[in-house]
Amino acid sequence: MDSLTDRRSEWFVPQFGPLKFRIFIGLLFLPYTGMVLGFTVIGSMLAETVYWDRVAAVVTIYFFGLGIAAHALDAIGGKTGKPWGNHFSRKTGWILVIFSLIPAYGIGLYYIFTVTPSLAVIALLEGFFLFAYNLELFNGRFHTDEWFAFSWGTLPLWAGYMIQTNGMSLSALILGGAMGLLSYVEINASRPYKGIKRSGTKAHLEFQKRYEHILKGISLGVLTLAAGMLVWRIGF
Repeated sequence: MDSLTDRRSEWFVPQFGPLKFRIFIGLLFLPYTGMVLGFTVIGSMLAETVYWDRVAAVVTIYFFGLGIAAHALDAIGGKTGKPWGNHFSRKTGWILVIFSLIPAYGIGLYYIFTVTPSLAVIALLEGFFLFAYNLELFNGRFHTDEWFAFSWGTLPLWAGYMIQTNGMSLSALILGGAMGLLSYVEINASRPYKGIKRSGTKAHLEFQKRYEHILKGISLGVLTLAAGMLVWRIGF
């Protein structure tokens, strides 16, 4: 079973519609992208005063920057292979990267230059990890579970808080660490899950389902927490 066939059978890939549509939706890794968007919302909800346009802005930034750009870079492929086979050409991948980073950094720069200059720190760090992690630059030094947890768990929560406050607090620092740990659990469950699934060994089907339940539980748990905090701040 090749990686493309394997990925098309993932639980987050729709089993309807044209192949290109299914692969593109799969490319977004929506449950995991949703986790990161949830982190930004959680961070935003920690602020004393919530500016809702900034909530929408940081969610949009990470949807384009992670949901599309980072996953497109992953599809282009680092040293460990391409998660979607050769379905996406390098040219298509780079087009997706460029045209998703333009709105992501365009929105980010607007807020950096108008109300939240401290967000520039997050923008620089995420820009670095975007390429260093997904293209496995520097001999893959930053392509580790720890850096994954920091870049796509901790930093998004800090970004959500920073875009609201232009600063940092102890509570945001601690919760950022907590979200990093959740991301660490997620990536450590994801790797054996993918290995078992790619092997095609039916004897390991029970373990595959167990890891799948863990992944679903983590992503849905984060989204539920973000939704609950959102409802709390709205005042329902």
